[in-house]
Amino acid sequence: FSSLRQEAAERRRAFAHALSSWCDVVVMNLASGRGVEQAMETAAAAGDGWAFAMLRGALRGGYVRGDTPWEALADLGRDLGIQELDELANTVGLAGEEGASVRDTVAAKGQTIRQRITADTEELAAATTERMSLPGVLLVLGFLIFLGYPALTAMFQIGS
Repeated sequence: FSSLRQEAAERRRAFAHALSSWCDVVVMNLASGRGVEQAMETAAAAGDGWAFAMLRGALRGGYVRGDTPWEALADLGRDLGIQELDELANTVGLAGEEGASVRDTVAAKGQTIRQRITADTEELAAATTERMSLPGVLLVLGFLIFLGYPALTAMFQIGS
């Protein structure tokens, strides 16, 4: 089960990367004058990975059900257990249909996702560095013993 959990965590991290890119494309589409729904769908069509396919599927499914795009994204976030997507959907839902406020909201959320990814990566690197300190100390100790052993044996043979 641990490998399955690790794979799920890795997929969530990959989805967060894709979501950050999607936010950037949504912002560009909104800046070019597209409506909120069209900008979100165009941004989802811009990528070709599994995360973008999930976004496209959620937006299309929401359209068929008559949901707003942010309701569809919130459902996807809850289904996949991706907190960033659920938060994005909620903040966009609060921003409403105004293009400028949605653009600012999506841009801010994309920046927040990137900062969270960076913090998580730094935390993982620090943990890895900490785990590597004991093998490093043992390696240095072994090297010192390797260098000091001949000197010690030579000193004790001369005195005998």
